[in-house]
Amino acid sequence: MKYFERIRALREDNSLTQKKIAGLLHIGQRTYSDYESGKTRIPVESLLILAEYYDVSVDYITGASNIKGVYPKK
Repeated sequence: MKYFERIRALREDNSLTQKKIAGLLHIGQRTYSDYESGKTRIPVESLLILAEYYDVSVDYITGASNIKGVYPKK
C-alpha cells in the first residue's frame, strides 16, 4: 500500500475528516486532499505528526511495513 492510500485509510478508520487532519497539520483541506490523492508528496514533518497522532510507526504509514507498530515515546 502506498503512503497516500495509508493516510486515507487511517483517517477513515478513525472517522475523521480531511479538514480535521489538515488542522492538525496546520495546512488547508485542499493541500491535505492532494496528499491523500498522491498529487503532492507529504513532507516528512507531516508524516511524523500523523504517525504520532495515530500511534503507528512511520514505516507503517510509508508502506515499508504492514505492521502498525507504535510511535516511539519520547
